[in-house]
Amino acid sequence: MYIKETVAISPQNTIQGSFFENDALEILGIKYNAIEPNYKEFIPVSVLRRMGKAVRMAIGAGLPILNNHKNIEAIIIGTAHGGMEDSIKFLNQIISYEEGTLTPTNFVQSTPNAIAGGLAQMSKCYGYNNTHTNDGLSFEGALQDAMLLLNNKEVNALLLGAIEEISEYNYNLEFLQGRFKEDESISSLNLLKTDTPGTVAGEGATMFFIENSAENALAKIEDLDTFCFPSETELQENLDLFLAKNNLKATDIDVLVSGRSGDNRQNKYYDIIESNFAEANIYTYKNLVGEYPTSSAFAVWLACEILQGKNIPKQALFQNKNRTNKTLLVYNQHKNKQHSFVLMTK
Repeated sequence: MYIKETVAISPQNTIQGSFFENDALEILGIKYNAIEPNYKEFIPVSVLRRMGKAVRMAIGAGLPILNNHKNIEAIIIGTAHGGMEDSIKFLNQIISYEEGTLTPTNFVQSTPNAIAGGLAQMSKCYGYNNTHTNDGLSFEGALQDAMLLLNNKEVNALLLGAIEEISEYNYNLEFLQGRFKEDESISSLNLLKTDTPGTVAGEGATMFFIENSAENALAKIEDLDTFCFPSETELQENLDLFLAKNNLKATDIDVLVSGRSGDNRQNKYYDIIESNFAEANIYTYKNLVGEYPTSSAFAVWLACEILQGKNIPKQALFQNKNRTNKTLLVYNQHKNKQHSFVLMTK
């Protein structure tokens, strides 16, 4: 399974392409909002004004790929919450209008599959269309779906992606649950150095054009593993089994992309995994884009750029051992519950 093209809308300057020219942007506070493109260049204004943020970002990231590759046969999206803001607006309308005549726009835009459906409608790609919503493993579910389709030769090319927005409703609930830090003046430059509970909220849309052929590929996804609620011992055992399954030792991994988020309640998981790769280059990404359920999609996007030898901002480099970047492992966990490994090669 080969990645041929990527697009990322994120709190960094990834959509403009200047992410690799300078240091990463310093972000203050505990909300990392996405930097969005000028959608009017490729989305009709009459359509754009009806779109919620999640759908807007997904269309902005996915439509250019669909326009560039007319051989795409399937669209697979992962999103934990979809357009949550539109969902809340619609539910509030039910109360305000006393279940009377409701405007359909918020309802249509609120469903998680509105993203994949909107992409299909605007690109006229009417093949296999699926949306995975499994909280912190939503992207991994979409990735597994894509691997099965390609391995079974059901399709030869597809669009794979993930999208999440910062919803005030979800943000407020998770803040009250202690999910995010209380210091609203914290800098992204110091996020991973903090020794306090909580992380920061992020959002973004990441899309991949994927084919079965290796020609002109940016990277190859070799394997994927997901698991839930492991003990610390089981986490190490799962890593060992995953590497052995792919005929690898820990010393064969040149790069680890780690989902370390600055939440000291989660550091033990990353410490266990990172301790296996003392001689590998280690990169982080949540200090660049924040934490959200499908942030592992951004990690895979970053992994592609690392394997291509791009000039990655120094803020993402957690450990530098000057290894040649050929074999890469992405590790992420969400809410101390859902864990995943993605193995990639150049």
